[in-house]
Amino acid sequence: MIGFAYLAALLASSACMLLLDWRFRLFYWRDWRAAAIVTAIGVGALLLVDVAGIAFGIFRKGDGDAATGVMLAPHFPLEEPFFLIFMVLCTMVLYTGSLRVIESRRRA
Repeated sequence: MIGFAYLAALLASSACMLLLDWRFRLFYWRDWRAAAIVTAIGVGALLLVDVAGIAFGIFRKGDGDAATGVMLAPHFPLEEPFFLIFMVLCTMVLYTGSLRVIESRRRA
């Protein structure tokens, strides 16, 4: 079961980010359509970077016990799309939260 630890951690971390998002209405709970578009574009762009990195030999398969070992393509593990989604979600929650803090301080 340790082979799913990384994927489970990514899913749990994403759930926590979504809870923060829900609590403060920052990204998906503010405008789910715009958030879905931003997420799709961000993940798509990062997937292109991954493909280029794999093609140029920059990115390679790691040998971690925590990963599932399932490969979607050569040097492209199952966990990678979940990591990219988490990264976009985390970035956007931090960005929209930062904007809210800055706005509230300007008003004060």
